[in-house]
Amino acid sequence: MKRTANAHWTGNLKEGKGEISTQSTVLNKTQYSFNTRFGDGVGTNPEELLGASHAGCFTMAVSAALTQAGFTAGTLDTKATVELDPAAGPKITNIKLELTASKIEGVSEEQFKTIANGAKENCPISKALSATPITLEVTYQ
Repeated sequence: MKRTANAHWTGNLKEGKGEISTQSTVLNKTQYSFNTRFGDGVGTNPEELLGASHAGCFTMAVSAALTQAGFTAGTLDTKATVELDPAAGPKITNIKLELTASKIEGVSEEQFKTIANGAKENCPISKALSATPITLEVTYQ
């Protein structure tokens, strides 16, 4: 399975602007810019999208792990905070996942924490952020 997303950018870094679109069209020419990344402008940014992706993947992984262990999740809510340090390169220095779950019948807090930690280590986005090779094909016209 392959999924695609596209980014378009025009102009220099600080005054330029861009648009991001996804294959599903949930994002369709959604604006992003220097101000939406490093300030409070209207639009999205790569770190916000990375956080949404990680939160979604991780939460599904927790549900899958609970199911495999014979349990059913009530509600699972995850907040992902992606920390970008502009002075470090810029560089993403931390991703914090905060999971809130309703009590799940038959699961102790200790069991749940073990399941959640396993999901953190094994969700595809966690794995991609730690070890996936990135290839590049360039066309210059």
